[in-house]
Amino acid sequence: MLRILLALLGLFLAWPSAAQDWPAKQVRVIVPFGPGSTPDIVTRVVADQLQKRLKQPFVVENKAGAGGNTGTDTVAKAEPDGYTIGISIGGPLAINPILYGKLPYDPAKDIAFVTLLATQPNVCAVNTGLGINSVPGLVGYLKANPGKLNYGSIGNGSLSHLAVEAILQASGSQAVHIPYASSPQAMTALIRGDVHFVCLPALAVVSQQTNPAIKVLAITTAQRSGLVPGVPTLKENGVDVECDAWNGIIAPAGTPATIVDRLAKEIGDIVRMPDVREKLITQAMEPIPSTPAEFRARIQADIARWTPIIKTANIKVN
Repeated sequence: MLRILLALLGLFLAWPSAAQDWPAKQVRVIVPFGPGSTPDIVTRVVADQLQKRLKQPFVVENKAGAGGNTGTDTVAKAEPDGYTIGISIGGPLAINPILYGKLPYDPAKDIAFVTLLATQPNVCAVNTGLGINSVPGLVGYLKANPGKLNYGSIGNGSLSHLAVEAILQASGSQAVHIPYASSPQAMTALIRGDVHFVCLPALAVVSQQTNPAIKVLAITTAQRSGLVPGVPTLKENGVDVECDAWNGIIAPAGTPATIVDRLAKEIGDIVRMPDVREKLITQAMEPIPSTPAEFRARIQADIARWTPIIKTANIKVN
C-alpha cells in the first residue's frame, strides 16, 4: 500500500513539472475543416509562429466532417496533456449543440477554451436586379411579398443561414432558404440571380463588392468594420440583429491551466504581430485575442442568442 501511495504522490508531483516543461515534443493542431478553409489558413499562420516561439513542431491535421463536429470531437477525446489542441468556430461549440439531436462531445464539459483568435462580419447583399438599395427596402419588400424571395447560405444551420433567419424574425418577414456547399457557390448564385440575397462571411462578399450584379447593404456586427469600409450595420438600419464569424483555440478538458494560460498568452502575442495581423486582414478577419474566461463567456452569449432563433424556425440537422 505504501508503495502505491508513493507512486501516486510521484505522479502528482510530476504533473506540474510536466506542464512547466511544455512543450517537450510535437504538438498536433486539429482543424475540423478542409485545407484552404478560413480556419485552416488561420491555424497554419498561428501554428507556424508557435513553432518558432516554442521550438517544437506544431503539426496541423485536417479532420473535416459533420459541420466541424468530427474534428472538434477529436480534440475533446484527446489526452489532456497539451499535445493536442485545435481550432473551432461557433458551429461546433455554440450552434451545433442546439441543432443536432446528439453530439459525441459536450462543449461545456469536454472542451477547455484557450483563446479567441479572429473574427469577421457577415455581409448582407442583394442582386441588383431587385432594384433594392437598402435594408429597409429589402425588409419592406419581404413584408409585402412573403415567401417570394429566396436567399443563399453555406448550409442548413450555418451562421449565414441563422443570420438571415434572425433578420426575418426581427422584421416579421419570410423568405425561402437555399443552402449551398460553400461561400463562393452562394456568391455565384447571387451574382447569377439564382438567389435574391445573402448574408455571407465578409471574405466571400468583399471579393465581389465591385461586381455590378450585387449591392452590399449592411454588415452584421455591432459596430462598423474597417474590413468593409463605408458599409452600415443592420442595427443602424433598424434591424436588431448582431453576429460575427469567430474562431478560437481549444484543448481537451482537463488540460493543465498552466498550459492553457501559456497558450493563450503566446497566441495573443502572435495575433497582435503586425505581419500576422496583415495576413488575417487578407482573409477579412480581425484579431480578437482573449482570456479563456472571455472565450467561454462568448460561447454562452452565442448559445443564448441562437437558441430562440433556431427553436422559433424549427431548424434541425438530424
